Amino acid sequence: MTQPPPLRVGIVGTGLIAGLTTAAMAASQGCRPVAVSSRRLVAAQAFAAQHRLEAAYGDWQALLASADIDAVYIATPTAAREPIALAAARRGKHVLAEKPFASLASLQAITRACADRGTAFLDGTHFVHHPRTALLKASLDERIGRVQALRCGFFFPTGDRSNMRHDTAQEPAGAIGDMGWYAMRAIAEFAAPHSALVHSSGVLQRDAISGAAVRGAGLMHFEDGVTATWDVGYNAEACTQDLQLLGERGVVTLDDFVLDWAQGYMLPRPGFVAGFRQHSGIANPEGHEWVPVPSAQPANVRMAEHFAALAREPQGPAAQASVAASLRTQALLDAAWASLRPA
Repeated sequence: MTQPPPLRVGIVGTGLIAGLTTAAMAASQGCRPVAVSSRRLVAAQAFAAQHRLEAAYGDWQALLASADIDAVYIATPTAAREPIALAAARRGKHVLAEKPFASLASLQAITRACADRGTAFLDGTHFVHHPRTALLKASLDERIGRVQALRCGFFFPTGDRSNMRHDTAQEPAGAIGDMGWYAMRAIAEFAAPHSALVHSSGVLQRDAISGAAVRGAGLMHFEDGVTATWDVGYNAEACTQDLQLLGERGVVTLDDFVLDWAQGYMLPRPGFVAGFRQHSGIANPEGHEWVPVPSAQPANVRMAEHFAALAREPQGPAAQASVAASLRTQALLDAAWASLRPA
């Protein structure tokens, strides 16, 4: 069978995540990054040279006008994402966009625009593309019974107030949007993909100088009795990415659910195989079963491959399921944000 030509992807943004995802696309078979845009042309030119791209633009409109790209990857601050995504969809470009989004209404507008033009949409969440996620979703009931509670903690030290994350105009939800997205996606994937949210409550901590949301913690209760507790932020001066799923017959635990230690870009452990711990009954850590889940590719490379696959069938069931997961995640994030009170 002939391999379809790779998607020619234009990149909007030149930050750290843009660079990492561009490298991941270059390592994939399904995508080929070919151009980049930035508000500062010199930044776009430097990025293009670093990643061996064919073209650099000083604004995203010029990039979208190019006939030489099939898709766009949007790695801008949250506040700027919607107009770029809408313009890309209306030009018939497939859309891969970083997350979170300004609101559920904003994301709905983007996904509708993509559907109207028959283009694919994918949000930039890496962990859902790792085979560990698929294995857990397929086997949780057998392993631990019905999930009745989820506990999640994701912290990353970002105390530098010059960092974009402390700019409330660009990132109005701060750590809640940035880190909380992953907690909400874990809920959508593993604990409550469809059941209605009954109640959400929580606390919000803002930085005393920048005013940015730097930590949030909350409780969510769903109609089938499932609960989810989450705690995320920038201010722990440590990296944690913990996820625990409590079933009726056991527990599954991950300490690297966002970026697996094996192939994540932060302090990777070459040769380490990602996996999860599982136990039931009264057992000390020696009684926990380690379940390895190898992956031949990093999750962000797999994300690029999945994006290319969605572009080949943008109206197919996989594309519809992907959009539904994005919308569910943003809906939960909006509900969590609205329920927070000052700490």
